[in-house]
Amino acid sequence: MQISLPMYDLPCVTNATDAWAAGLARALGREGVKDAPLSLTRGRSVAELWRSPDLLLSQTCGYPLITAFADDLSLLLTPVYRTQGCDGGGYRSFIVVHENNPAESLEDLRGSRCVINGPTSQSGMNVLRREVAPLARDGRFFSDVIVSGKHPESVAMIAAGEADVAAIDCVTYGLMARHDPQSVAAVRVLTETRNAPSLPYVTRKDALPDLQNRLNAALRNAAENSDLTAVRDDLLLDGFATLSPSDYKVMTEMEAEAAALGYPDLA
Repeated sequence: MQISLPMYDLPCVTNATDAWAAGLARALGREGVKDAPLSLTRGRSVAELWRSPDLLLSQTCGYPLITAFADDLSLLLTPVYRTQGCDGGGYRSFIVVHENNPAESLEDLRGSRCVINGPTSQSGMNVLRREVAPLARDGRFFSDVIVSGKHPESVAMIAAGEADVAAIDCVTYGLMARHDPQSVAAVRVLTETRNAPSLPYVTRKDALPDLQNRLNAALRNAAENSDLTAVRDDLLLDGFATLSPSDYKVMTEMEAEAAALGYPDLA
């Protein structure tokens, strides 16, 4: 069985993420879940992991959960984070520019170079597409859209002058600001996007209801375990909320709204 937590597995919090995974494994053992690994699975693509028959527990982005991986993953609980931009089980993206960029509004970014972490990202692409859709002209707003692969790389490209703007998950930004402040020293937050449900914990689609109940119980227990207080604090984790798949439909609604405004593709 595999535990994978790829969404916020940043280099600056590797030790905390490992400690959280080990704490989850112990909690799973107490709930009678057999073969829970004490270490995370790393080095595999998320597509391979999220479609693996050996997947026990992972975290995914809400947009692919209800689109590309709707037939592969089941929603468990939604984490609640304690950082600017988060509200209960929801989060926002920060639209980030270089600290010397004179822009005062989204309109001022017309014709700039945009960098996204990936084309199926809610926080880096989908919500940004919806934000700029009313401003697009003939289906275009940016002069170029570059794919970096990860939010920290997008921030680094803006800091280096290789791109002008990105939408960065507020939890990622909060972790970087807290544990690696130099990484965000050359950028600033221009504005925040609208709210959406946070990145959910999931299991494979064919997991039996009993296993899903045990997984949820283990997550709640780990969130209350005093031995993991410091770890949760390092990860900005403040518990879990219970949401339904329908709560995540706001993400496909954003997609549809952008298309209705004549801006189906981030461009």
